[in-house]
Amino acid sequence: MKIREAIVLAGGLGTRLRSVVPDLPKCMAAVAGKPFLYYVIVYFQKQGIEKFILSLGYKHEIIEEYIAKEFGNKNFIFSVENEPLGTGGAIRTGCNHSTEKTVLVLNGDTFFKVNLDKLAPFHQICGAHCTLSLKPMKSFERYGVVQLNKDYSIQDFQEKKYYDEGLINGGVYALDVLKFQQENLPEKFSFEKDYLESLYTQRRIFGVIQDEYFIDIGIPEDYERAQRELIGRCEN
Repeated sequence: MKIREAIVLAGGLGTRLRSVVPDLPKCMAAVAGKPFLYYVIVYFQKQGIEKFILSLGYKHEIIEEYIAKEFGNKNFIFSVENEPLGTGGAIRTGCNHSTEKTVLVLNGDTFFKVNLDKLAPFHQICGAHCTLSLKPMKSFERYGVVQLNKDYSIQDFQEKKYYDEGLINGGVYALDVLKFQQENLPEKFSFEKDYLESLYTQRRIFGVIQDEYFIDIGIPEDYERAQRELIGRCEN
């Protein structure tokens, strides 16, 4: 199985970056001369994604104009929210534009070099409703931890605090489109809280460990780190 379509959550305001980034959607923050979103798109194009469904909100025109200029609009669909729907509502709306059984879900402000040739067959073999890409980390407190059962189904989600080591949710998912659309969830909801953390004991939700490069530019320190690290990262 190949995953050919991706929903990219790109509606974030980037309020914590205001001290270092002008008034832009967070994914458009400049990194080494290009918007952060560029690195995400180019890497996943190389991984086989042929169609990108961009879930947009805040200042969506800026992203639309950039995509048209940099990539052309041929393989891009813009799913624009008139009001914030939460990550869950945004993904569900994005699913309406998908034509595949399985869609990749990404965050436009996170770059996780997930290997789709590992994620896709795992998702299929497990018959998963959703498969999380998990990043091993050491000495952190910014993220919660995901614990797995022996069959790689989700055992538990642990809250944010200091951990010596653990697996974090890297924000890259393989999602069964139809199963997700059938969920009885409100119009506005959090994918993480109201779907994953509320339903993991009742649905086929799994995690696959990917010890690959990961960066989230949500805070100024990591945004500055991205300036040094991302050059060339999306090229291979």
